[in-house]
Amino acid sequence: MGGYFGVASREDCVFDLFYGVDYHSHLGTRRAGMAVYHPDNGYDKAIHNIENTPFRTKFAKEANEMHGIYGIGCISDFESQPILVRSHQGTFAITAIGNINNTDQIVNEILGQHVHFFEMRNGQINQTELVAAIIDQKENFIDGIRYAQEIIEGSMSMLILTPKGIYACRDKFGRTPITIGHKEDAYCASFESFAYLNLGYTDYKELAPGEVVVMTADGVQTLIQPGKDMKICTFLWVYYGYPSSVYEGVSVEQMRYNCGACLAKRDEDLKPDLVAGVPDSGIAHAVGYANHSGVKFSRPFVKYTPTWPRSFMPTHQNKRNLIAKMKLIPIHDLIKGKSLLLIDDSIVRGTQLGETTDFLYDSGAKEVHIRTGCPPIIFGCKYLNFSRSNSAMELITRRVIKEIEGCDPDEETLKQYVDPDSEKYKLMQEKIRERLHFTSLRYLRLDDMLDSVGIDREKLCTYCWDGKE
Repeated sequence: MGGYFGVASREDCVFDLFYGVDYHSHLGTRRAGMAVYHPDNGYDKAIHNIENTPFRTKFAKEANEMHGIYGIGCISDFESQPILVRSHQGTFAITAIGNINNTDQIVNEILGQHVHFFEMRNGQINQTELVAAIIDQKENFIDGIRYAQEIIEGSMSMLILTPKGIYACRDKFGRTPITIGHKEDAYCASFESFAYLNLGYTDYKELAPGEVVVMTADGVQTLIQPGKDMKICTFLWVYYGYPSSVYEGVSVEQMRYNCGACLAKRDEDLKPDLVAGVPDSGIAHAVGYANHSGVKFSRPFVKYTPTWPRSFMPTHQNKRNLIAKMKLIPIHDLIKGKSLLLIDDSIVRGTQLGETTDFLYDSGAKEVHIRTGCPPIIFGCKYLNFSRSNSAMELITRRVIKEIEGCDPDEETLKQYVDPDSEKYKLMQEKIRERLHFTSLRYLRLDDMLDSVGIDREKLCTYCWDGKE
């Protein structure tokens, strides 16, 4: 995943840019960068690896030495960005968040124009550079951005820094957000709506799907009118969004409370001693459950954060699992002999939650009932670079379904496991419960999750749960 932030100001923008980008640290753990422009000095850019050093520490030098009236920045799990490009349209910097499914097709067409690419990662083209190359196929930025929105299969939102201002472009179906903030003599564009509040900005507008604006210190002008259709990613509310975020007018924290309440409504027959959330992503769901059910909310284990300020994980899965477990410190008085109901935002691979459950049993728990803040994830995301859900073959649901069916299931077979009232769904759920040693397991129903968001279902992307485009 990743997050971006941009500032257009009459005065130096680097302070706001630095902290605005830093407020997106929950969305990426590997790469980060900032690019600025000043009429007197031109462009300046810095990119660093932040896998084991927080953004704020890594970019302290740049925060003091960079200067500009316009600036963009990004934190990412994938591409190194922003990148600086010199083209027939002039020099510009660009940062982009999303996923391009038809990369090979687009690259082959562009390579036919005698274009070559510089930024590679594991033999793959940096998709931010690919977006820049697409835009450069046209005579101006507006036509280039429109062209990119037309030919990219997947999604792509972007910020483009030029001497004339910052172009903010929300992807065609609005799968990721861009919110504009305003204060005297400055505007900002942000993935997360809360990122600018402590910097003195107030909400100005949320870009609609496909909308493109240019932002200067004097104002925000719409250059491409929004489209009619929206498919914003529902997983933003479920997991990726920070608790203080708001998307399409819906609070992330409140949505998670609503999910917890829906789980409690379908659990009238269960009376655990306490309800807890897996820190930190399951806590709001647990609060919602406790508030509705009357079951006491407690913290039977806590995450140790003083020397674990980041969510950095090694690439090797065994080490990832060990470090995830090392972060959790039990509070034995709240565990021993107790019936616990534990809520997490989702079950993806299942490994960490299974180990957490065993950890609770080893600490003396009598029962560990598991509830999740979203339905079973059955389909890998093909619209966004969500490392949490984009590799279908790693999903525990897919492994269990393959075991049940005796072969790799096709899409029509997978859809038979979506209905929570079907026998196949119940069998899948039970096998997951057995495999991960839960006392009981229930997933949040899709209809309850959509009710918890509270906006038109047709405007929400639910592909990873039901396979619907």
